[in-house]
Amino acid sequence: MENKTVASKLLYSMKRIRFVEETIAKRYSEWKMRCPVHLCTGQEAVPAAVGQVLRKDDFIVSSHRAHGHYLAKGGNLDKMIAEIYGKATGCSHGKGGSMHLSDTDVNFMGSTAIVAGTIPVGVGLGLSIELNKTDQISCVFFGDAAIEEGVFYESINFAVLKKLPVLFICENNFYSVYSPLKVRQPEGREIFDMVRAIGCPSEQGDGNNVLEVYKKVSPAASLIRNGNGPHFFEFKTYRWREHCGHNFDNDLGYRTQEEYMSWRKKDPISLLESYMLEKSLISQKDIDQMHKRISQEVNKAFEFAEESPFPKQQEALKDIYKG
Repeated sequence: MENKTVASKLLYSMKRIRFVEETIAKRYSEWKMRCPVHLCTGQEAVPAAVGQVLRKDDFIVSSHRAHGHYLAKGGNLDKMIAEIYGKATGCSHGKGGSMHLSDTDVNFMGSTAIVAGTIPVGVGLGLSIELNKTDQISCVFFGDAAIEEGVFYESINFAVLKKLPVLFICENNFYSVYSPLKVRQPEGREIFDMVRAIGCPSEQGDGNNVLEVYKKVSPAASLIRNGNGPHFFEFKTYRWREHCGHNFDNDLGYRTQEEYMSWRKKDPISLLESYMLEKSLISQKDIDQMHKRISQEVNKAFEFAEESPFPKQQEALKDIYKG
């Protein structure tokens, strides 16, 4: 039997991420969130599982689709929504928006819209761990398009060469904006096989099966902490909404309705919930209580964001890195 506590935490984390993303989508047309948003609806399993494995003192860096990663790491929901509203109480003081989240309170060291831009940062954090002789992990989240950037190979090579404690997580959702893998990468090539050839232990998994993700990442994290160097995972998953924005975009024709519906049937939340109900690991009453608790927390976060002040003009150049 699965560990009931772990399974319940994974389900709660996924539901919470989903509710946040869908509430953003519902309210985005109010024109109070004035930054672009890249929602991870449908991709909740990977951040939930990895977040459950990592410790608070572990580092994370991410990409433009970072909401789930931030929340699963223990990031402050009030501060995240306030950031999307551009408010001074946001985790980046209203200067970063959805794509540029940072919160040193939970060692979420930043996300960026630059494809693959945080990969070398994550490896640098891994080097800092090595120099400081701690047993932390630096976790790097990125998508399949990041594999096509040169800095990815340089970073993997350096991490392997120096045996750095870096956990590479590739969420392969098959599209770079509207371009499928088949027009970007050679047919038949598997990303994780290519990375393994560079010398990094690599695995592939079902990114919509949260228990599988957890079972794969957990032992790998232990190996990394024990000084065995980096580990790479490719998890195949699928975003439901448009690349950037709050709408659905199947009418554009870059993906078929049949493909989309086949992935909707593999909803990671429904899969785990059905499994837990079948195995008597949870009751419908428990699920209803989850929904109530999450709904209250999310509504409170949006109220906090609406009531928070905008940054003052004289604050514009504060908290900005100057090279």
